[in-house]
Amino acid sequence: MLSVSLLTISIVIPVYNGGASFRECLASLTLSRRPADEVIVVSDGDTDGSWQVAEAFGTKVFRLQRPGGPAQARNIGAQAAQGDIVFFIDADVTLHPNTLDLVEQQFRQHPQLDALIGSYDDAPGANNFLSQYKNLFHHYTHQVSSEIASTFWGACGAIRRSVFLQVGGFDETYRKPCIEDIELGYRLTRAGYSIALCKEIQVKHLKQWEPLSLIKAEIFYRALPWTTLILRERCANADLNLSHSNRFSVVFAFALIGSVAASGLYPWLLAIALGLSLGLLVMNAEIYRFFYRKRGLLFALQVIPWHWFYFLYGGAAFAYGTLIHIISRVYSSKPVGRLGCF
Repeated sequence: MLSVSLLTISIVIPVYNGGASFRECLASLTLSRRPADEVIVVSDGDTDGSWQVAEAFGTKVFRLQRPGGPAQARNIGAQAAQGDIVFFIDADVTLHPNTLDLVEQQFRQHPQLDALIGSYDDAPGANNFLSQYKNLFHHYTHQVSSEIASTFWGACGAIRRSVFLQVGGFDETYRKPCIEDIELGYRLTRAGYSIALCKEIQVKHLKQWEPLSLIKAEIFYRALPWTTLILRERCANADLNLSHSNRFSVVFAFALIGSVAASGLYPWLLAIALGLSLGLLVMNAEIYRFFYRKRGLLFALQVIPWHWFYFLYGGAAFAYGTLIHIISRVYSSKPVGRLGCF
C-alpha cells in the first residue's frame, strides 16, 4: 500500500480544438488550493493551437499529429504521468479551488480506494436552456446515485496509476468521445477494484449544447455504444442513468405515444394516455422538484417534454441496438460490433 505521505497527483487532459473553454480549464488549475504535482496535456491532433495555450500555462504537452480519440490521448498521458493518482478531466471543465484537496483527502482517508468519480456542479457555464438542462440533469443524477459506483468518468475521475496500468487503461478502439470511461469502469469492477462516487468533488461544465449536437451525442456516442457494451458484458447495473425509475419511464413514454397515436380510432385511449402522463410525472417528481428549486417553475415546465423525449430516443436506441445484437447472434458467430462510436 502506498504511503499517504508520498501521495502525488497528476492531472491528465486530452484536448482537441479546446478554444476558450480550454483556456478557462487551465486557468482554473492555477487557482487550486492544492496544486497538482504535474499537469499533462495531450493535444489530440488539434488545429487551433490548443497545444500552444497549454505550453503557455507551463504544462507538459504531448502532441499527436492526427486525432486518435480521448481514450488514446488519456492513455498516453497516464503512461507518462509520475503521480500516484491520475486525475482525468475534460478540456471543457473548470476545477473548484477545493477539487484537488477533496481528491487527495479521499485517497488518504480510504487507502483501499482504487478510483473515484465526481460530479458536475449546479452552475453550468453556458446559459442557454439545453445546456442548463443537460448539465443540471447530469449533476442531479450523480447527486442521487449510490456512492458505490460501477462506472468510471473521464471528465472528473481519479484512479491509482498502478491500477490503471494493470487493467490496460482505456479501450482505444473508441475513437470518439464516447463510453470508453464506462467500459473502463466495468473492467475495474469485474477485476474487483473499488470505485467511489464522491458527490462533493465537483467541476463546472462549460459546454454549450444545441438540439442537434445533444441528440447526436446522446444517441450515437452514448446510447448505441452503451447498449452494445451492456449486451456484450451482460451487465446493466441500476445506477446513474440505468436506474429502475428510468427504465419504467421509458416504457411509460412509449406507451403514452402509442396511446395518443391510436386515440383517433379508440378515443378511450386518451384516458390511458392521461394516466400514463400522470405516472411519468409521479415517477420523476423529484427531478422536476429539483429543477423547480434550481431554476424556477417556467424552467421546470420546459424540462418535462425534453425529459420525456430523452426517454423516447434513449429507449429507441436501446431497442435498435438490441435488435442488431440479436440479428448478429442469429446469423453470425462473430460478436456484435460497437455501434455508433468510431
